[in-house]
Amino acid sequence: MITPVIASEFSKYFKVIFADSPELKEEVYRIRYEVYCRELRYEDADEFADGLEKDAYDTRSRHCLLQHRSSGVYAGCIRLVLPDLDNPNAGLPFEQTCTGELHPEVVKPIFASRHLLGEYSRLAVPERFRRRKGEKNNPLGSLEMPVPKPNELRQFMHIPLGLYLAGAAVAVSSGLDGVIAMMEPRLARHLKRFGMVYQQIGNVVDHRGPRAPFYCNRATLFKYLDPGMRKLLDDLLGEVPTPLLTGTD
Repeated sequence: MITPVIASEFSKYFKVIFADSPELKEEVYRIRYEVYCRELRYEDADEFADGLEKDAYDTRSRHCLLQHRSSGVYAGCIRLVLPDLDNPNAGLPFEQTCTGELHPEVVKPIFASRHLLGEYSRLAVPERFRRRKGEKNNPLGSLEMPVPKPNELRQFMHIPLGLYLAGAAVAVSSGLDGVIAMMEPRLARHLKRFGMVYQQIGNVVDHRGPRAPFYCNRATLFKYLDPGMRKLLDDLLGEVPTPLLTGTD
């Protein structure tokens, strides 16, 4: 079984850094510029003359970095877009893409508690950590990898799993009840192998490839998360700095 290997070795190869300072947030925006503007061309690089890719949602987001320990290089980033407490009905990024494609019977009870709903977005892994077949055009890389050989630069599925787990730690610590993520259905299936169970709540749309909105609430996270991954989550929860829990950028 792969999961215990990931859980036991994650901290050996990678470190989660909660980006709670202007300097660390710049590192996040720099990775996003590298991946979304220069490598994948999802965004127009000319719109970010400072080399930092940002948008309006960053003012109500919390950010995490994943650092490769041996090299000190940042291997990826993720943000959690929080609900707008001044405007509880303010939308989340996925709603711009999925209008008319959501499953009403599923979404209605989720939206009933918008003040407890967030979204993972702007997940990005630089190309040098995605250099495997089928990964070059994917901002996250792939989970379809064997257990890594010692001293390999990119330690297989640690990267996307680590990013989602870091996001989960911030979501739990922020008091959210549930989180939505736009992802490929196959990625959701792979995450499920590790106890990260996401429910599809809308149709697949063409958004930088086939993506669909998926939802996971707190109860589901703690119910199904594998023991090894649960330990990692508990460790991360103990590291989330207090400033992440209040205020905005």
